[in-house]
Amino acid sequence: MSKNKTSQAVALNYKPEQGGVPKVVAKGSGDIAQQIIKLAKENDVHIHESPELLEILIRLELGDEIPETLYRAVAEVIAFAYSLKDDPR
Repeated sequence: MSKNKTSQAVALNYKPEQGGVPKVVAKGSGDIAQQIIKLAKENDVHIHESPELLEILIRLELGDEIPETLYRAVAEVIAFAYSLKDDPR
């Protein structure tokens, strides 16, 4: 999940067990972005704020896989999110 201060959000879904690439499952601005962020928080989904990454992801269509050029950036976000889930704090 990525958001910025102009009230845009993009949600990605990644299922490593299926060998897939992260896909855009929700995106929007204004009220839709706020709803995406609210649902993410309610479901303990990691929210990552990166205006640069959001600028690219928001242009993708729902269901699109992230482009290969973003694999490293998104992999770092996913790895960080997984590390938070595994943190016993």
